Amino acid sequence: MNEQTTAGSASAAVEPRRYRPRLALYHANGKGTGGALQLELHPAHDNTDGCIMMQLANQMTVGDLRGPNPTYPRFDWEGAVCVKLDFNDLTKILQVLRGECESLEDGKGLYHRSPRASTRIVLRHMVEPRPGYMLEVYRNGLAQNPAEEKSARVFLPPNEALGVMAAIEGSMSVVCFGIPMVVPHDTSAYRAAVREARNAAAA
Repeated sequence: MNEQTTAGSASAAVEPRRYRPRLALYHANGKGTGGALQLELHPAHDNTDGCIMMQLANQMTVGDLRGPNPTYPRFDWEGAVCVKLDFNDLTKILQVLRGECESLEDGKGLYHRSPRASTRIVLRHMVEPRPGYMLEVYRNGLAQNPAEEKSARVFLPPNEALGVMAAIEGSMSVVCFGIPMVVPHDTSAYRAAVREARNAAAA
């Protein structure tokens, strides 16, 4: 009985702890011009750096919550703009959310380029018409890939911007170093050696 309990405890200790790697924020409006944001955490491992994959989706339908059969707003996740945010991107985004600067790269934004398209990420602090942060992503397809052209945006009120900042800050150790694996360690040999040394000294 005791052996089974001990074995079960050891097995539980080495099992990786589960975590939820995604955060999604939805902002629909009555005009159908809202947007949604999804952040997905990818831990570093081996020789691969970690990142956060960011998706922005435009609102597709307004929805109608009145009546016995309400319909909810829908977002264009199939046509969402997806961007990989690495360590450098995340630190610059944190500078804006912390108030150290008003926008990414003085309004120029962050640029990513792939064989298919170029992408610009814009994040800026806003005061009017209401306080918060506007996050926009523009993707321009190269000449051979015109279908890649798309854009999406989402507005983050101050409280959500604060939450996103805290979430990114909390994920930075995982982006840099991965998820620590806690493994059981046996200190009985060490403790026995200490007792033996003490007994020898006392003799």
